[in-house]
Amino acid sequence: MAIPILLIPGLNCTAEIYRGQLPALWHFGPVTVGNHTQGASMAEIARSILADAPPKFALAGFSMGGYIAFEILRRAPDRVLALALLDTSARPDSPEATEKRRAAVALAEQGKFTLAIQQSFPNAVHPDHLDNADLKSLHIRMSKAVGSETYIRQQQAIITRPDSRPDLAGVKVPTLVVVGDADAITVPEAAREMAAGISGAELVTVPKAGHMALAEQPEVVTTAMVDWLERLQTE
Repeated sequence: MAIPILLIPGLNCTAEIYRGQLPALWHFGPVTVGNHTQGASMAEIARSILADAPPKFALAGFSMGGYIAFEILRRAPDRVLALALLDTSARPDSPEATEKRRAAVALAEQGKFTLAIQQSFPNAVHPDHLDNADLKSLHIRMSKAVGSETYIRQQQAIITRPDSRPDLAGVKVPTLVVVGDADAITVPEAAREMAAGISGAELVTVPKAGHMALAEQPEVVTTAMVDWLERLQTE
């Protein structure tokens, strides 16, 4: 049975963030990468993605993509066959995170978007990967493709996102939670919270990975997602 798969990128990310997973995932069925550049709130972005999504799909969201995935679940739970939450959180934005986002938005509004991108990279990867030229190039390339105007709107949507923790117990589909062991943005504790709150959820902690685990350790994340989809096929 073919399983349509809907992947949602994170903040300042394009479809390329899933480059390490796509070759394995397409064996299960048609893969769609949701366009999360339309809208200034989680509700608007989710509505836009759902309009172009397959009737039913296995849903995976990375970082901001996870926030959107929760919104999709609230709006169209009957369309979601399975859920993968990749380096994300069900929590609302903390005051400290919001302050940092607003400072980054201010840079972008002042025409210093490149500086905002460069400043965000060290927090996005494992300390061992700070000098990884390929990861740094990917980070900058995707950010420039998204652009400063979309970045500002996405940050606003993240700041105003709802608390999804009350929704965890209502998730009834096979769920995978993945987190880098050194994720400093959506911390491992937040991943454990989601896995504990969703009945039957599997938690995979990726060694030597930060927030960008799916790009830092693509083989580990791909294996976890393949196992997740194989479980869905057998249910």
